[in-house]
Amino acid sequence: MTDANKASAEELALIDRYWRAANYLSVGQIYLMDNPLLREKLRIDHVKPRLLGHWGTTPGLNFLYAHLNRVIRRDDLDVIFICGPGHGGPAVVANTYLEGSYSEIYPEIAEDEDGMRRLFRQFSFPGGVPSHASPDTPGSIHEGGELGYALVHAYGAAFDNPDLVVACVVGDGEAETGPLAASWQSNKFINPARDGAVLPILHLNGYKIANPTLLGRLGDDELRKFFEGLGHEVFFVEGSEPAAMHAAMASTLDAALARLRDIQAKARAGGPVERPLWPMIVFRSPKGWTGPKEVDGLKTEGFWRSHQVPLSGIASNPAHLAQLESWLKSYRAEELFDEAGRLLPELRALAPAGTRRMGSNPHANGGLLRRPLLCPDFRDFAVTVAAPGAVEAEATRVLGAYLREVMRLNAETRNFRIVGPDETASNRLDAVFAVTDRAWMEPTIPEDVHLSPDGRVMEVLSEHLCQGWLEGYLLTGRHGLFSCYEAFIHIVDSMFNQHAKWLKVSRELPWRKPIASLNYLLTSHVWRQDHNGFSHQDPGFIDVVANKKADIVRIYLPPDANTLLWVGDHCLRTHDRINVIVAGKQPAPQWLDIESAVKHCRAGIGLWDFACNDQGAEPDVVMACAGDVPTLETLAAVDLLRQHFPALKIRVVNVVDLMALQDESEHPHGLAARDFDGLFTTDKPVVFAFHGYPHLIHRLTYRRTNHANFHVRGFMEEGTTTTPFDMTVINGLDRFHLAMTVIDRVPGLLPAAAHAKQAMQNKLIEHEEYIRRHGEDMPEIRDWSWPYGAVSA
Repeated sequence: MTDANKASAEELALIDRYWRAANYLSVGQIYLMDNPLLREKLRIDHVKPRLLGHWGTTPGLNFLYAHLNRVIRRDDLDVIFICGPGHGGPAVVANTYLEGSYSEIYPEIAEDEDGMRRLFRQFSFPGGVPSHASPDTPGSIHEGGELGYALVHAYGAAFDNPDLVVACVVGDGEAETGPLAASWQSNKFINPARDGAVLPILHLNGYKIANPTLLGRLGDDELRKFFEGLGHEVFFVEGSEPAAMHAAMASTLDAALARLRDIQAKARAGGPVERPLWPMIVFRSPKGWTGPKEVDGLKTEGFWRSHQVPLSGIASNPAHLAQLESWLKSYRAEELFDEAGRLLPELRALAPAGTRRMGSNPHANGGLLRRPLLCPDFRDFAVTVAAPGAVEAEATRVLGAYLREVMRLNAETRNFRIVGPDETASNRLDAVFAVTDRAWMEPTIPEDVHLSPDGRVMEVLSEHLCQGWLEGYLLTGRHGLFSCYEAFIHIVDSMFNQHAKWLKVSRELPWRKPIASLNYLLTSHVWRQDHNGFSHQDPGFIDVVANKKADIVRIYLPPDANTLLWVGDHCLRTHDRINVIVAGKQPAPQWLDIESAVKHCRAGIGLWDFACNDQGAEPDVVMACAGDVPTLETLAAVDLLRQHFPALKIRVVNVVDLMALQDESEHPHGLAARDFDGLFTTDKPVVFAFHGYPHLIHRLTYRRTNHANFHVRGFMEEGTTTTPFDMTVINGLDRFHLAMTVIDRVPGLLPAAAHAKQAMQNKLIEHEEYIRRHGEDMPEIRDWSWPYGAVSA
């Protein structure tokens, strides 16, 4: 850094005024609904009746934003700002307003006194904006309502964005969360030759809501050792005197960015790519900096009492009203804004221009940059199915071959990644390793396979990191897939919730452009975790997903490889949704040829004519199924019933798209009432074999005409280390229990079926004795196949 590039005293004085302007706007957002420039003496009717928001972290965020503006403008940098401290909304809104981004998106919030009044009034106010960074906030890719995800989102944004710098502010309260603690490992996956850079800024103001923070009480030496151990070169900026802090931050930020440029330049010069020590900044400043030092004789600035609203109860406390006015006036707004309420020109000139403004950077509105994902014809990977059940295949292995070509087609654009917790090969997707490797920046040994700095499969034993990386990647305009064991996807329930909320809100904002969908592939599922036992057996994630807004979520349960191919291809082509696909990886019967699979999946639900024998007549019973193992057991139950009761009219309905069960008024994929009644009848018994917890089917169908006749069998929270078939038996999902349920529920069938029912009960006893003696399922279970061909009797 040359002396000519260093910040001058005059420039730092201007930055200080800019910081004061941001602080003034932040306090105004928390407190004021009128009199934005204090043109008259502050009265109680100028103050919001409900004081909501968080001041404590805000002045530090404003300070950092102002200094980042300086280096962006000077060096023409491409930078986005991620606000980790949960309720730092006042700062991000204030700074995007000062730079002009906010008013461009929301013209009614103009850059004048009336616009400032509107800006203040809308904050944490009915019909306004939240107190945290949210989709409404320009420049944000991070939903700040829940702590822990800022840093992992930052790294997701930086992957495959070689010119991007992600400035990520990590709050010291946020740093105590599990996801954030794991996120520091993300620097092991950044390739300086091909990726962008993340500059973590640990904002240590020392306190949470009512307690000290753990990292805030550590000394510099211990912090340095800790973060050096995590792979960082640590720069410190600390103090409370503004002039000294401005000088320190300017020189430190210059040094940190110089290190980033040096790291990238060396990696891009053609030499070996090695994992460097990445720079980070530890920024110590007082909590509630520049706010009231004491309130009612109690320490406030530099203490937890400044965390939220330092001056409360103003309506009943004239002294607090006077103190608020004094606080606002301390920023000397007359030195910051002109008579019309506009930021003075010399201060406005401090902000970058156009899309270099952090509030207008297109990476923070990723749909602006999103390019179509190149996909092969999924039909080219189809399993040949001459007759239903005549061939076996591993569904996810077939999908893996398709994903290999997706990876190949998008190799040049570097537009697609797969993430997962060390399970890509276990989940049978290892065909992708023919065209890429696992991302790996650590040393390797000769025995290692498929590890490379250029790898596009990202594996780490943290579902939080996988989810967060992919979210950051999608939110900045790219595409991807998250593959995970079904039971452990619950680890990211809350992250899923936050992303679903982000999508719901962003879809209501016309300026937010659509991003690629978040796609989950859940395999190693509940019914084939017989070897790992009860801890690995939980299908409940789809229950969580089904709670979200209808047009945001999709749940697919393809019964075989060809249906999985269609579903996978479809999901990768969608946008602004969360798609959950549940599919098995074990060898299993294949039911539909590819053209039949296409028709079935496009409908989402339908009759399997090859398994029905009710053509030209009303069925006596409808046997429905959703999921690969439930489909297998349903068809085996149909076989049993047809052997014992040839005259029984059975209709088989398979569900691929679970949301088709809802009414069309509740979900875009829902069936119209007449179509649902046509499939399930209005009065016949329905025996439904379901992949997950039975109550979800009842939730989705409770308004249907025939709901009272639905009897659902699924996972009943019974699990253990046992055989695959026994998993279905202990939960009542097996073919014998399904067949006996039909016997019990079809009117008039039970009296004539005593012998058949007894034979099925005897088979269950025989099954239990056999597996306990041999440790595997009976041959007649293992070797069963659909005996009727493709044409119904």
